[in-house]
Amino acid sequence: MKSACFDKNKTDELRKKLFAALSWMVSSAVIGLLCGLIGAAFAKSVGFVTYLRESNSFLIWFLPLGGIVSAGIYKLTKTEGIGTDRVLETERGESSVPLVLLPVIFAASCITHLFGGSAGKEGAALQLGAAIARIVSRFSKADTRVLTACGMAGLFSAVFGTPVGACVFAAEVAIVGRLSVRSILPAFTSSIVAHVVSLALGVTPERFVMGLVPDFSVGVLCRAFAVAAVVGVMSFVFCNLLHGGERLFQKIFKNSFVRIAVGGCVLVALTLAFGTDYNGGGMVVIERIFDEYYVRPEAFLLKMLFTVITVAAGYKGGEIVPSFFIGASLGAVLSPIIGLPVGFGAALGMTAFFSGVTNCKLAAAVMSVELFGEKGFVFFFAASLVAKAVSGRISLYHKQIV
Repeated sequence: MKSACFDKNKTDELRKKLFAALSWMVSSAVIGLLCGLIGAAFAKSVGFVTYLRESNSFLIWFLPLGGIVSAGIYKLTKTEGIGTDRVLETERGESSVPLVLLPVIFAASCITHLFGGSAGKEGAALQLGAAIARIVSRFSKADTRVLTACGMAGLFSAVFGTPVGACVFAAEVAIVGRLSVRSILPAFTSSIVAHVVSLALGVTPERFVMGLVPDFSVGVLCRAFAVAAVVGVMSFVFCNLLHGGERLFQKIFKNSFVRIAVGGCVLVALTLAFGTDYNGGGMVVIERIFDEYYVRPEAFLLKMLFTVITVAAGYKGGEIVPSFFIGASLGAVLSPIIGLPVGFGAALGMTAFFSGVTNCKLAAAVMSVELFGEKGFVFFFAASLVAKAVSGRISLYHKQIV
């Protein structure tokens, strides 16, 4: 009799576990599907407005006005101050993302790219993903923290086409040094589903051809260390400039409308002085580096300047794509000096800078394989570790826990 009861209890327990696993998979897949749809729409929208800006250079003159409209949207929807930091808090269960943030960050990011602010897509992608997870959580009993990681991974994957790197990034970014193991499988499910959906809708994954990759040797490894160390220092400088710029703009210009308009005017002046290469995310310049193996020596400094002013003034989008630009251009400048191929040096710089500014060394290493291929992985992994060690605890995100 006891044996029969014991077997029944075991059967009930197994049934509950199977039901919970099924629930997780369904929730993750639904998030991935929604992330793929919205991510594709977002990527295509940003691509379209970028094309409009590049085809109509006069649009840069409307950047201050676009900034005022963007600030007005945030003021009207009472979402001022809500961004990627809120997403990290949500993933840790400390806060929640308002649903209205989904259309708000979508529109504000498109405005930034249309008129030439120096911003990327990943900040918006993480916020869009978190908002989608919030919607799904209303119909699911699954842990909201894990669902948030699923949304972050799904949208990141849909926009950039790096499903494995997006999954690791979502599990690694909220608390540095503590990988959220329970989020890995659900986040990977969302990431893969979103990637498949976005591919089906015509979103092209980001991929770069490095060209010549040196064979492994201690000498090449030491030179890769040197590139990563310099890039790590610059990632430290960049993060401090971003945070310092935000504080300075907020101190000088108390009104958010005045702040973003003044920042827009400064960016217009900088564009007239230095050209349009530093507007938007700068993916065209990154592609040019890998195609032509050339970039202006001062390019990484100018991109840092444009991005700091864009973020400090309050324009929306993200800092990861500009970080790719800075890392790639810096790596391309350093590599010939120490005897490395330019394309390989640019790839090292991108990987190292991403690791340095996000504190996500594992995600950086994994993403390098998706962006550049597996050849040279040992160098990229080493570069991500060195850059993180050199940059220290600094990060793009105020609310990231180290």
